[in-house]
Amino acid sequence: MTKDQRLTTIIFLLLFPSLCLAQVSEKQLCNAFLTNNMPVWKHYIDSCAGLSPLASSLSPLSIEYGYCGAILNEDKDAARPYVKQYRTHVEAAKSLPAGHYEMYMSAVYVYELRLHESFHPAKSLSLARDAVKIAPNDPLTLTYCGTALFYAPKPFGSKSEALELFLKAETLFQDPKWHDCWWRPAALMYIAQCYDKQGDTKEAIRRCQLLLQEYPNYTFIRDEYLPQLLAK
Repeated sequence: MTKDQRLTTIIFLLLFPSLCLAQVSEKQLCNAFLTNNMPVWKHYIDSCAGLSPLASSLSPLSIEYGYCGAILNEDKDAARPYVKQYRTHVEAAKSLPAGHYEMYMSAVYVYELRLHESFHPAKSLSLARDAVKIAPNDPLTLTYCGTALFYAPKPFGSKSEALELFLKAETLFQDPKWHDCWWRPAALMYIAQCYDKQGDTKEAIRRCQLLLQEYPNYTFIRDEYLPQLLAK
């Protein structure tokens, strides 16, 4: 190998993370979420997550957070190394937006609890609330805390409190910059589910229909959840 070839190889290796990240846009990642095409997220994480920020409003931690939650529902053994890697990236994260460290670390405790590697439900929820206190007008911290409250057992969680947070996030998500962010359709889905859990099936159906007007390829809503609501 010549000196010029070695130099070219070194430059390529230095640039590879950026090139890798450029292969997947935020819109593609959102579409993968909507169609439950998690291999796209897996490829992104395996290739380059944690190496460089996305050219968007998101951190790569956002994708790791979402992927760990999705894979935990399917295969805990497969999820284990990703949860461990996610914790490492959260602990090493620098220059995150206000409240996001608390938000992502809260998720670490949730995932480790689901893997039976720790038992910190109260600490997780406390961090989720801290994230909102630190960044009360961030739709991501609001959505995360709402999700934590939605799934928390009754002594800790509250569907009505979760709905309040999701509705506030919905208002903030109206900024066009969030349209292709996977958190937005997720928050809108939880709004429908909160109404459903509170017994307001009619409003849950209306919310799903509105959601599908914006995201017609949201397969969970279109093919599973809305038909279940309509059958009630």
